[in-house]
Amino acid sequence: MVSVAERILGEHVVEGSPKPSPGEVVVARVDAVFMNDVTGLLALKVLRETGAEDLVDCERGFIVFDHYAPAPTPEHANGHRALREFARRHGCRLYDVGYGIMHQISIEEIVEPGQLVVGADSHTITYGALGVFATGVGSTEAAYALVTRRLWFRVPEPLYFRVEGRLKGNVMGKDVALSILGMLGGSGAIYRSVEFIGDVSGLKVSDRLTIANMMVEAGAKTAIFPVDALLSTWLAENRGGGRYTRLAADPEPGDEIITLSLHEVEPMLALPGAPYRVASVREHEGVEVDMVFIGSCTNGRYEDLEAAARILKGKRVNPSTRLIVTPASRRIYQQALRSGVLQVLHEAGAVITPPGCGACFGAHLGVAGDNEVVVSTSNRNFPGRMGSIKASVYLASPLTAALTAVNGKITSP
Repeated sequence: MVSVAERILGEHVVEGSPKPSPGEVVVARVDAVFMNDVTGLLALKVLRETGAEDLVDCERGFIVFDHYAPAPTPEHANGHRALREFARRHGCRLYDVGYGIMHQISIEEIVEPGQLVVGADSHTITYGALGVFATGVGSTEAAYALVTRRLWFRVPEPLYFRVEGRLKGNVMGKDVALSILGMLGGSGAIYRSVEFIGDVSGLKVSDRLTIANMMVEAGAKTAIFPVDALLSTWLAENRGGGRYTRLAADPEPGDEIITLSLHEVEPMLALPGAPYRVASVREHEGVEVDMVFIGSCTNGRYEDLEAAARILKGKRVNPSTRLIVTPASRRIYQQALRSGVLQVLHEAGAVITPPGCGACFGAHLGVAGDNEVVVSTSNRNFPGRMGSIKASVYLASPLTAALTAVNGKITSP
């Protein structure tokens, strides 16, 4: 009787117990190492300073340009060039400008259930929606893993959420994630493996990805959903072929289990300052908004854009508000283009950017100014996260964000 995290680590152990328990330290083989155009440069610096660059094994190394894509300054363009040269020299798989966000590309093309994956970005945790032990590491650890294909891990203690019920029609995975953060706060899952058990069939894979993505905001080491029939079908439809073994946690007596009743979740907001400062949308309706952002590795998937398009079809963005939409990947952009979703968003007055991180981290493609109010479908709203430190950023679901864009003020779906 073990958590999925323990099981996956045990199957990858190269030094330590093959059946590790929470708190034990093991050295484990990693199946993939991911870096972006920020952390990749830091890893490259480490490799060169230590003289280890020529030892790099890039068979399972991936570099994605997503944060500064397209490059907004000559400095960032030079960084991209350095990483292109590194990838070419060592055979790393490079996803250049326009492919999209590292975390979305990974779940579309690369990671598989049961794998142990590390990425030099905290939201690597997203891949746990596919039954992967995925966790963020520092650029130094990513560099080490590129050379050795292994890292040390302390086995995390599990924290289970027993899922029951179904979501209401105006509620999305983002509302569930914010509800959980409201329970846990910013430190309630530090170095824990947040695992979902029970009947998770009421959560679409897109919702699971959003929820797993945001568990790092409570300090989680990883967040894992079971490999069930719904996920297996999704993998067959989106990845093609392959048979995946059912993978689910088996809690032991005394393990911490929190009941998560989906039918009780309502549309939620994270209030400015932190993702875990949550409240229901209805409590804050009427707050005037300058900018709405729909995108990011949290909510830039096709299902998110389609939900926004349902709200915006035949309507216009409020004249006092600007709406920026950033698909999470090229594949999503193409799907939304073919289906007419992007046409609906464009006709409503949205600014549609190339795939990537976009406005999420406040570097380009739509930064917030002094004293502006933003509603964003992204994952973080700390002061200065999306631009000016004087801006106020609320986090919300794509449904809430789209309605807010139409009305020019926070509106509950």
